[in-house]
Amino acid sequence: MNLKLIVLGGAMVAGLQVGTATTASAQDCQVSIGAVLSITGSMAAIGSAIGDAGQLAVDQFNEAGGVNGCQIRYVLRDDQGSPNVGVDAAKTLVEIENVPVVLGAIQSGVSLPVLTSVTVPAKVTQISCCSSAPSFTDLAASGGTDGYWFRTLPTDRPQAVVMANIAREKGYKNIAVIYVNSDYGVSLSRQFKAATEALGGQVASMTAYNQEQASYRAEVNSALQGEPDALFLIAFPADGATAAREWISFGGTQNMLLSNALRADEFVDAVGAQYLSNAVGIDNAQVEGPSVDAFNTAWSAKFGSAPNGPGLHTMYDAAAVALLAMEQGGEANGTVVRDSIRLITGGEGEVVNPGVEGFKRAKELIAQGKPVRYVGATGPITFDANGDVTGPYLIWGVKDDALTTLDTWDSARVDAAIAEIDG
Repeated sequence: MNLKLIVLGGAMVAGLQVGTATTASAQDCQVSIGAVLSITGSMAAIGSAIGDAGQLAVDQFNEAGGVNGCQIRYVLRDDQGSPNVGVDAAKTLVEIENVPVVLGAIQSGVSLPVLTSVTVPAKVTQISCCSSAPSFTDLAASGGTDGYWFRTLPTDRPQAVVMANIAREKGYKNIAVIYVNSDYGVSLSRQFKAATEALGGQVASMTAYNQEQASYRAEVNSALQGEPDALFLIAFPADGATAAREWISFGGTQNMLLSNALRADEFVDAVGAQYLSNAVGIDNAQVEGPSVDAFNTAWSAKFGSAPNGPGLHTMYDAAAVALLAMEQGGEANGTVVRDSIRLITGGEGEVVNPGVEGFKRAKELIAQGKPVRYVGATGPITFDANGDVTGPYLIWGVKDDALTTLDTWDSARVDAAIAEIDG
């Protein structure tokens, strides 16, 4: 099979090409997968590392022999945190690079127009590591995605319910919410308000902010009205640090609840660890086990530190699932990938883990016509009919000037919290 495609190599910043298409000496074909991520802008602190997680999966798969005998090239485009830029980037990947899969985006407000304007019309599978808005579930349930949409992290509602429970445990009664004015921020803030009120708490105010402003003094002063005893900050690292600094400087409480996107060293450094000792945040967690250990070990070996930040495990799994589905389906075709994803996740086949050896074993089993079950960097993965997954959460804080895990919520605990609200 000759899947020779013209592709771009390596990471890109603001759409800049890095490298040219070359063929490995041992291979006579290439196949590409695309990614649309926020490498610059307000997400830059975490976007580049998320891109690296996708590259790690590609590198390991290539070392394991590539997809159907072809080397894979990772085509990364920067959406700059802008829906319009993201759509243009995705069009380039689909129409010029002919990718069968687009990984991304990070922000729901970018992923959604890419999905509806580019990938679904082109019959290209889209897998997001980080877009959690429930609007995707609604769209999929109504048939609007044609099954081409998947994501490797849970939706906003479980995160909101867990944070509302944390607020109750800490005794916060009157909580201000400052949130980024995007699908992510709007959805999570509304879900949090509903969950908090269902648990007997009160949300003092809901204040939206627009990204990449020099100051958020007006928003902070608005949120301070009503004397809140805590702040839930739903933001990305750069803007979140600006808002948090101004919140503190204007006398706001240091009782802060922080969204998953703020779990970044850059945020802690910019705010000052000494001001975050009372803060607690949330992020998607991984179950313990060999699959998670395999990813953590590989990441540490390549980058010299533990995988500490949002989206790393879920982006790796998004890329790994895409590549394994391509291997299972036998060709680089978006519809084939879509139809093969559930064959290599959530089934009864032999378990294969992240890494070169795991991918080699998966390729051997697929070649023999035997079923495989990928258990990934986030643990077991099962996509429901709408392309959604469930999973555990971790509660993080800042201790001794560094990010640390304070608690974990397994899936059963999350489900129980949701059941309490739903009655």
